Amino acid sequence: MRTRRGSLYSSGGEVAAVAGQKRKRQSLGQSAVAGECSGGGRRKRLAGGPDYLDELPDDLVLSILSKLAASASAPSDLLSVHLTCKRLNGLGRHDMVFAKASPASMAVKAAVWSEPAQRFLKCCADAGNLEACYILGMIRFYCLGSRSGGAALLARAAVGGHAAALYSLAVIQFNGSGGAKSDRDLRAGAALCARSAALGHVDALRELGHCLQDGYGVRRDPAEGRRLLVAANARELTLALAEATSHRTFTALPLGAGAGCPLLSEYGWSLPEAEPHAANQFMVDWWATHGGHAAGKRLAAAEATGDSEGDAAELRLCSHLRCGRRETRRHEFRRCSVCGAANYCSRACQALDWKRAHKAQCVPMDRWLLAGGEAAQ
Repeated sequence: MRTRRGSLYSSGGEVAAVAGQKRKRQSLGQSAVAGECSGGGRRKRLAGGPDYLDELPDDLVLSILSKLAASASAPSDLLSVHLTCKRLNGLGRHDMVFAKASPASMAVKAAVWSEPAQRFLKCCADAGNLEACYILGMIRFYCLGSRSGGAALLARAAVGGHAAALYSLAVIQFNGSGGAKSDRDLRAGAALCARSAALGHVDALRELGHCLQDGYGVRRDPAEGRRLLVAANARELTLALAEATSHRTFTALPLGAGAGCPLLSEYGWSLPEAEPHAANQFMVDWWATHGGHAAGKRLAAAEATGDSEGDAAELRLCSHLRCGRRETRRHEFRRCSVCGAANYCSRACQALDWKRAHKAQCVPMDRWLLAGGEAAQ
């Protein structure tokens, strides 16, 4: 029987040598990786290995950072990019990134307000971000006392077509905020309200409807004013339904039911109130920590006792709790014509607060019964 020659088979010693070399190379590789992983347990890039971030061109990195800024859900999302490395820190400060920053990324809290936070909003505003212009303008005008600077930022946002900025400027014109009572311009306020309403702003629609009903700054037209009020309520319901559907937080109620959100109960739906804008939430929190509500209560008590000095010199907040605007001079806001205890920066805030709480607080039934009992005696 023919067999293979011995030269065709490798000897046992050669096989052992090859296996030993393989084990040696594996042990050396494992020791090198273990050495690189030492120190905090973080894997470091091997010496001489490729750095893929450095291979990316700047315009591509800027495009990625812009997408990140547009989808950021908190200011910390952009801050974490700046803390990553020197290159991302430099590219993250580009105007293209600031211009694309999302409203959520600029929702700065009043409790952590600082000079760096103001610089961040200023960089976004200088880059052409309309939302940053609006937020910083409202903070400067109503909270920091910089009337001219805040109004300039609001005007820049309004020129760019920012609906909320247009409405805020309308409120300033209606009240003559930052100036004297003679500085009020009702026609300009109505024109700004009309432009904001054309962009779909609910409060502007409601304000313009009341202006037409009362002939406030425009020619009186009750029918058109009523139509705009109905349109504002319908748009408010549409927006609330869209938000509630995404969160599945609504329930149908029969018409006339007492339960549900007071803003929408006349439509037979139980829906939560819409969250206030970041600028309004900032102002509410700011005056809550700086004694704004307490000052308003002291002023009401002082005026009730006839004291015109001391605490009576304080300014009032808008009684709508989700507004946050504060008077820039005494008696700037209009009072409730029935009770005189509530003050509102606009008719829109008055309508919202009436449905939310003031309807039950304004001239309670026990006062009517008490007055009736005294008359009978």
